[in-house]
This record gives sequence, C-alpha cells and structure tokens, in this order.
Amino acid sequence: MSVRRVTIVVAAALLLLTTLATGVPSTAPTADRPLASPATGPTGPGCVPAHETSAETDLESVRVVELYPNPTTFNNAGEFVVLEAPPETDLESWTLTDGHTTAEFPNVTVSGRIAASTEPEITDELTDDPVLGLDGAIRLAVDGDELELRNGTETVDAVAYDEAPLAQRWHRTSDDLDGDGRWTPRDGTCFSTARIDAETATTFVLPDSPAVPLETIRDADDRLLLAGYTLTSPAVETALVEASDRGVEVAVLLESGPVGGTPAATGSMIERLEDAGVEVRMIGGEGARYRFHHPKYAVVDDRVLVTSENWKPSGIGGESSRGWGVRIGDESLATELETVFRADFEGWDTQSGSTFRQSATFVENDGVSSPSEFETVHEAATVPVDSVELLVAPDNADRRLAELLADADDEILVKQASIADDVVVLEETLAAARRGVDVRILLDSTWYNEDENAALADDLEAIAATEGLSLEAKLVEDSDRFEKVHAKGVVIDREIAVVGSANWNDNAFENNREVLVALHSGAAGEYFAAVFEADWNGGVWSLPIELSVTVVALLVGAALLGRRYVRFGDRNP
Repeated sequence: MSVRRVTIVVAAALLLLTTLATGVPSTAPTADRPLASPATGPTGPGCVPAHETSAETDLESVRVVELYPNPTTFNNAGEFVVLEAPPETDLESWTLTDGHTTAEFPNVTVSGRIAASTEPEITDELTDDPVLGLDGAIRLAVDGDELELRNGTETVDAVAYDEAPLAQRWHRTSDDLDGDGRWTPRDGTCFSTARIDAETATTFVLPDSPAVPLETIRDADDRLLLAGYTLTSPAVETALVEASDRGVEVAVLLESGPVGGTPAATGSMIERLEDAGVEVRMIGGEGARYRFHHPKYAVVDDRVLVTSENWKPSGIGGESSRGWGVRIGDESLATELETVFRADFEGWDTQSGSTFRQSATFVENDGVSSPSEFETVHEAATVPVDSVELLVAPDNADRRLAELLADADDEILVKQASIADDVVVLEETLAAARRGVDVRILLDSTWYNEDENAALADDLEAIAATEGLSLEAKLVEDSDRFEKVHAKGVVIDREIAVVGSANWNDNAFENNREVLVALHSGAAGEYFAAVFEADWNGGVWSLPIELSVTVVALLVGAALLGRRYVRFGDRNP
C-alpha cells in the first residue's frame, strides 16, 4: 500500500473514532406528513388537482373541466367532454359547438361532474364519470379545436386546446373563460410524496451484495409484488416460482417495449412464471400512461426493496453494474408502494403475459457479453433512519428532489450513469454550488455515455472556472470493482441519501414511471458517501463496517485526493 493510501486510511480511522466518541445528532425532521393518495396533494408533471364536486364549491354555472379528443379507439370513437355543474342544473336548451357543428344535451337535471358524448356506450368504458348522450355529430379535432358551451344563445363557457396527444386528457387549470389546460395520460396517477416514520434500513450496493435482494425475495411469506423494466435473471425467476409454490401471492409488472426489444429470456420466463401461478402483466403500448415503466422495486410482505438495478444478472445479480439499493421494513411504506403497484398493474394499458407473448417480438441479446465476478468490498449495512420519503415519477419525484437539493447546506454527491444538461435537478445542483455548497458528480465512462457526458463536462468546467465554484465532475476510472456505473443516487449533506431508478433527464421525471426513496439518515448518508468516495478515488479503498439495528459504526469518507477536472461521461435503462 502506498504512503498516500496509508495516510488516508489512518485519517479515516481517526475520524471514525472521533465520530463514535462524540456521536452525530440527526438533523432529519420528524415525519408528520400524511400518506399519499392517488388524487390529492402537490402536483408534478403528470398530475392535475382533483376537481372538487359542485356540492363543495360555489359554482355559478356549468363549466368544461376535462376533454378527451384522442382516445385509442378506432376513429376516436367515444371522445368526450366533462362538465362540472352546480346542484340541480337543468340542461334544457344547452348545446356544445365547435363553430361548425353542434350537439344538443338531453333535457335532464344534473349535479357535479358528468361526461358528455355522442357515443355514450363507448365513452362509458373510458371514464368513471356518469355519461350523457348528446344528439348531434360534433367531433373534437385531434389537431386542436375551440369549443363553446351554450345555454340557448348565451355562451356560458369556452375552452380551446392545441394538438391532442394520443390517449391524454385535457384538464382545466384556470377558471377564466377560454381557460388554460394541461394534458395528462388517461388514468395517470397523482400521488403525493409519502413520508414515513421508519426505524432501520439495510443499505447495499452492487455488484458487492447481490444476496440482499435475492434473499429478500426468497423470504416472502404472504405477498411478493415485483416491478421492473426487464427480467432475465434465472435466480430471481426461480425465487418467484418457489414463492408461488408455497402459497405466496406473487405478481410481476414489466415494461412491454424496452429499448432494444424484449429479451428472449424474458419471454420464456413469463411462460414459466404464469405456469407456476404467478400473475404477470406487461405495461405499455400505444397511448400508454408512461413512456417507459422503468422502476426497480419489490414489495415483500411488510418490506420494501428499491434499487437502481434491473432484474437481470448484470444488475441485481451483481455481474456488472455499480448500483445502489435499500431494503426497508415498514408496514406503512409497504402499503404505500403497493398502492403504486396496484394502480399501475390494474391500468387499462396492461395486458397479461400470455397475451403479450402471442404478438411480441423477442431479441436474443440481453446486452451482457459474459458474466463477471467481483469481490465484496462494501458489505451491506443495517442502519438507523429517522424517516423515509417515497418519491414517484412523473407525479412528484423531480419537484421533491429539487427541494431536497435546494436545502443542501454543505455537500452534494451525485452518482449517475449520465445527466441531461437541461434537467431541473442539475440546475438545482448548480444553484447549490453557486451558494457555496461543495458539489461532486461522478458518472459512467462506458463508450455509449462518454461523448454526451464529455460535452456536459466541458460546460460545467467552464462555469466552475469562471465563477470560482466548488464543483467537480469526472468519469469513473477503470476499476476491478464493477464494469459500469448504473446507480442513480444522491447524497445531500451526508444526512439524506436518495436511491432509485430515475436517470437525470426530463424523460425519466416527466414521462416514465420511476420509484425512488429518500432516506433521512446520517448513517445511510455516510454509507453511500463512503462508496462514492471509494469509487471517486479509483475503487480501491473501503472502511470495513459492522452495523446492527442498535449499534452503528458510522462510515467516514476518505480524505480528498487532489481534485481535478476531466472529461466525463446520458443514457442507461
């Protein structure tokens, strides 16, 4: 060992002794936020506020609150508008017009939300609102339209929209005449950030600790809900089948159209899983709620497992990628994540695995040339936590993560496969650097990420040099500890660690289903910071740790080596 590395280890050991002697008071706030619900709370890119019923408001007249001009039905059959009406509104003499054609409402009395359509039988399958049939031939133009709601000759309300995205609904966001609106996917969720009081969590990284996720699945007693982008791991398949055989409720939800195609191994696994009684559904297709179903999590009894890694040998199997993961035993958190799973699993844009296999095209290459074995350097650790926040995209993740970054006081450590140069979380990280926060960004050096990340590095270098910021970014060096960086992690002030599936780009936060957790825990922050430091310094240093539920030896990052700017490496499923 070189003199420099001896110095680093000694310094780290001294820091550890000081930490154990003095203790580290937690600054994480006490959890007091209510649990999430599908239609309430703060909104993100995929959310709109839930409309109050007319019984709870002082509506003076009927207004248009929702439009669905471009459903996935043939010839847009069943398209509709949704009105919100004061109690006991008489619709005699009411019409809806686009200036060219007009449809008449039936002579009925209504209250609250109602859908109106010229093809009510079809519309009834597309909405949960009660449906009224219109007499006429009005069509909602896909390329944009202006609509007026009239009572006799009086215009009561008017709305206008531009080109209608497939299978997305227009929701009114202002009360003005010609009110503005926002497009969201049909039946898209609107989950609030859920904050849970938890006690402990098991933090781990890959490829070091593939046993943690596998053993978690193998230990299932009652329920096992697995959500992912892809599934090609024989070990995971076997564990799912065995769980089903012993009476565990097992359900699997996967992306139907991953980049590069569905692996052939997935097709055969779907068949074997369904033969064993596992309910498998595939999500996606034309007009689906999400561009990609990209999370990597499992709900196992009253435990939650969230990682950055796909359910395949190179990811969760520990044969290639540097990934981050966490297992949390908490009934409330498990219930929250099950709610997300059920909302996605039971959606209109899912199909059974057997139905999917009948028309799917499979590809042979899973993207892994040959399996590799890596030494365990960073052992999994059970650490105390103050609270855990469950973040989901597109509902709330980018907004909440930006808030956490905006609250950073001292340090932000970012580990990503790649970063888009215009994503809001990068902008917030840069803003933190400008107010004096130390920022380091460590990215993947794989060939398919290198050029785009190098261009971003040039921009960041120029900004840091011009403005005198404590901001560094670099490619991870070649290492015998892993083959590539696939983590999507952040450590803030070594008090909050964010682990999950979202790459730092707008598609992930605005269009994909992603799942992340923010651990409010100094011990978890130190754990992932120590892994970050080792990977930053070449992946050759690690402080041994022995952690339990009640006794925690906090990890300390290695002393800084000379910092420098290099070209670094946006893409990665």
